[in-house]
Amino acid sequence: MGVWVPDDWYASEVLDFFPMYAQMLVDDPSQLGWGIWLMIHIADSTLIGDLGFGGKRDRTGTVEMGYEVLSAYRQQGFAFEAVEALVDFTFTQPELKRIIAHSPDERVASIRILEKLGMQQIARDENLLKWELKLESK
Repeated sequence: MGVWVPDDWYASEVLDFFPMYAQMLVDDPSQLGWGIWLMIHIADSTLIGDLGFGGKRDRTGTVEMGYEVLSAYRQQGFAFEAVEALVDFTFTQPELKRIIAHSPDERVASIRILEKLGMQQIARDENLLKWELKLESK
């Protein structure tokens, strides 16, 4: 892709998922868009993070979303811009009713992103907060 991949990118989790996602697409091309998306900083052609879903909606119309940005690129608006685009993508998908996300309770910037997107905290498990965005209410 002609993109520089920093050494501190969270490659192990994402790289482990790429083969599974590729197989998901072979088995069901409608999975496109419901896996990993990469954040590329255009100005310096650098991979700065990743985000995405854990697959298409389940039978209740719910998808789970996650994201991570390299520390050098945090608190500059990149995560919000990328996650907002991901949420906008979900509004185009029929029968999708809810997005779930999780955030460590000490990640104030991540919490602000989720709140700014209109997500509501619905549960807490030790250090992890669970968030929800109901799409039918939008």
